[in-house]
Amino acid sequence: MSKLAMRHAKIRFNYNDYQLLPEDKRYEILDGDIGLVPAPSIKHQRVSRRLEMALVRHIENSGLGEVFDAPCDVVLSEENVLQPDLLFVRKERAGIIGELNIQGPPDLVIEILSAGTMDKDRELKRKIYGGFGVLEYWIVDPDEETVEVLAWSEAGFITAGTYLKSDCISSALLPDLKLVLTQVFD
Repeated sequence: MSKLAMRHAKIRFNYNDYQLLPEDKRYEILDGDIGLVPAPSIKHQRVSRRLEMALVRHIENSGLGEVFDAPCDVVLSEENVLQPDLLFVRKERAGIIGELNIQGPPDLVIEILSAGTMDKDRELKRKIYGGFGVLEYWIVDPDEETVEVLAWSEAGFITAGTYLKSDCISSALLPDLKLVLTQVFD
């Protein structure tokens, strides 16, 4: 291999590399590319906390499964290790919950948009989550005060609904959920 070819070789990171990183920062591996996850804004954290509290009340109190929040490693493959803002694993699939991480696709993944992560959340992560069989992917926009619910299909994710601040969110995965988004965005 020539020196020129060596300089342009694509380095792919995997879970073993990820485990060697310092623990004082948050990282993700997306299709073999490693990146630092910036700290979320205060608005982002408020929306995340309110969503998590509502989901915990509904999901865990109903015995449907467990809700986790970032930082929580989701290991989809050796070259795809993500830290979604929130995630849900149905109790029937509790076997993917390990001591250190989630080993496989959660049933529901929620990403809350930030200026630094918006494009990745809308495009790359959408493809990765869909490719690994996440059943629902919620994209929460704190600035626009909307939630887009994407449902997995054979063709990839399709938009099941886009909900405004005044709406009550609905989910095929959580049919009895009654979550009015004013509780999340106010």
